[in-house]
Amino acid sequence: MSSFDRSQTRKKTKRKMKATAKKTTMMTTKATTASLKERLTRYRQIKISVSGRKSGKTISIPVWFVLEGGKLYLLPVQGSDTQWYKNVLKNPSIRIDARGVGTTFRAVPVTDAKAVKSVIEKFREKYGAKDVKKYYSKFDAAVVVQLT
Repeated sequence: MSSFDRSQTRKKTKRKMKATAKKTTMMTTKATTASLKERLTRYRQIKISVSGRKSGKTISIPVWFVLEGGKLYLLPVQGSDTQWYKNVLKNPSIRIDARGVGTTFRAVPVTDAKAVKSVIEKFREKYGAKDVKKYYSKFDAAVVVQLT
């Protein structure tokens, strides 16, 4: 076998390995997302991690959430003044962790009054109007994360 043939064989092998790794990663991500969804149905609180808009450091915080279909709704406790929300505006990458099972998604800020009100109602249904009123001080923003 010539050195050219060996070189071509190595290139083909590398391409196959990359394709296999990508396929495995996709399968693992789907399995992780399925496992995460299952956990989200059992818990009332999760941990989110975002990148600091100034420091770039990972910041983690426990939050309440509502899971509906393939969407995860988050309500910042101080609305648009909440630090993690401001970080999401700068970098929409958000890690969702439910007791050790987590993965990274893209967060979509919601500021439309009608849409925010819908999220608030979902939180009131899950956690009770009294607790939402007790812990949340400003209702001008929400975040939705598409899990599927």
